[in-house]
Amino acid sequence: MDAFSYLSVLISIILGLAVQQVLQGYRTLILSRQRISFYPPPLIWSVLLLAMVAQHWWASFTLAQRVDWSFAIFATILVQTALIYMMAAIVLPDFPPEKKIDLRDHYYREAPAFFGIAVATVCWSLVREYMLEGRLPAPLNLLFHGLFLAAALTAMLTRRPRVHEGLTLLMALM
Repeated sequence: MDAFSYLSVLISIILGLAVQQVLQGYRTLILSRQRISFYPPPLIWSVLLLAMVAQHWWASFTLAQRVDWSFAIFATILVQTALIYMMAAIVLPDFPPEKKIDLRDHYYREAPAFFGIAVATVCWSLVREYMLEGRLPAPLNLLFHGLFLAAALTAMLTRRPRVHEGLTLLMALM
């Protein structure tokens, strides 16, 4: 078994746990819908996170051809994967039995942490690219990183609902 095979198992486990977090949140939303006040941004972000997980997993296939592995490169990939998991872990709330859940309250309570992790994820993505390729991403990809970073920083620093709602829609469109 080559190094990538070992790494891909750990990446898959962490990403599988991220998917599980979001899907379990959906299940609980369905089963507890009578007790929930819905709010679109966390639901949209949960879908975007599933797309991020799929993209990260898909992009990891390019690592199969890599032969020069180091612990630093291994750790770089795992940190980015763990950051994606952390976003998935807090995008939807825990659902205590018989208690009313307000997705809007949860969203704004967790927004600084969620978008702080998003900022770290984008920055770490640049570190990952540099560690793997010795360069920053291609211009269009770098532009996307910059837009995502600006949106995440803005969302992290403001609590204005219209700003969050607009940024959520912008990120969904991107």
